[in-house]
Amino acid sequence: MSDSSYEKLNIQWYPGHMTKARRMIEENISLVDAVCEVLDARIPYASANPDIRRLSEGKPHLVVMNRCDLADPSATALWHSDLEESGVAVLETDARSGKGVSAFIPAVRRLLADRLKAYEEKGQAGRALRIMILGIPNVGKSTLINKIAGRKAALASDKPGVTRGKQWITLSEGIDLLDTPGILWPKFDSQEVGELLAVTNAIKTDVFDVETLAANFMIRLRDFYPAALAERYKIDTSLSSNGYELLESAALRRGFLISRGEADLTRMANTLLKEYHEGKLGRLTLERPGEKTEE
Repeated sequence: MSDSSYEKLNIQWYPGHMTKARRMIEENISLVDAVCEVLDARIPYASANPDIRRLSEGKPHLVVMNRCDLADPSATALWHSDLEESGVAVLETDARSGKGVSAFIPAVRRLLADRLKAYEEKGQAGRALRIMILGIPNVGKSTLINKIAGRKAALASDKPGVTRGKQWITLSEGIDLLDTPGILWPKFDSQEVGELLAVTNAIKTDVFDVETLAANFMIRLRDFYPAALAERYKIDTSLSSNGYELLESAALRRGFLISRGEADLTRMANTLLKEYHEGKLGRLTLERPGEKTEE
């Protein structure tokens, strides 16, 4: 998405434990039969770390589009087709409720049908399949693993960066899962990727100027979901040329004022992000296949 009113932000984000996580993946990739990459269905491109594809090159690849309950179903269908065309198996889930999770083990067995056949021919029919679970922080990996395992096998949290070390989880179905720490992009060549990760809580929003983050988010909402934006904040999205004007209009409609009757943009910015997280704007997908991100 490109817009002349889009505000630039300086983004630098790669904590030391991310480097350690990357090294751990490199050291253990040879131990597994396949990789499962968990994406956020609301931001399938921004939540797909290109390092993961490179580190797991040559391994059968299953993509789990998680948080489908929060995403736009029509957009999810577009992304599902686009990902399958890229040569990976795709599964849609809502790990919190468990929707779609029961399809994980059958999907793994289909993905590794040739490997299972080879094991049988070698007299190793009972040999467990090993799957590495990968993804960026706070995308729902641990919640997904717990639902698959039917027990609390992995730490789960709404905060990014909870899983810091590897752990093996054995399933009764002859599958071993290797949980790994979330690994972010080493740098954000695209500003919009960094912003979308912040908006969806993959990284902390306090590394950004919240007003600029929210103003740019307003532009994205205006372009993708103008009706939802107009209905929620009672503003005319066609009259505003940039995100700050949209943010100001919403603040005035809400009565968020500071001295001399000026709009309180900081309060409105925090309110917008909070209400998005709470689902009050509806089921929204913030990217489309083939969308060109701004460099």
